[in-house]
Amino acid sequence: MIIHSIGRRKRSLARVYLKSGNGKILINSKNYIEYFSKNTYSKILYPLKIINQNQLNQFDIIIKVNGGGFNGQAEAIRLAISRAFCKVDLKNRKILKSNGLLTRDSREVERKKFGQKKARKKYQFSKR
Repeated sequence: MIIHSIGRRKRSLARVYLKSGNGKILINSKNYIEYFSKNTYSKILYPLKIINQNQLNQFDIIIKVNGGGFNGQAEAIRLAISRAFCKVDLKNRKILKSNGLLTRDSREVERKKFGQKKARKKYQFSKR
């Protein structure tokens, strides 16, 4: 049985597939240690640390992620993994929700407007 879930953050989209295995984590066909730096992949493993460690070795986690930067991708993966483990067992939902792992961070970059330097910054106005 394969469990599928999606997580988004900024411009990143992560698809997570959980299937029975021995605890292997692959991101875009690479090992997660090769794909991310240490401080970034600790965000991915955070939901797995909170949930019972016995479940960690029961599943292979295959992740396909695209768009955005490394931080946005890591947070999208974290949300997708949390959602997937809620589908595995409903008891996990209470633990993950209390730690704020099931909330989608909806903040996105505001677009640049024409006639301005950036999204909010404007050119200096001269009256005379």
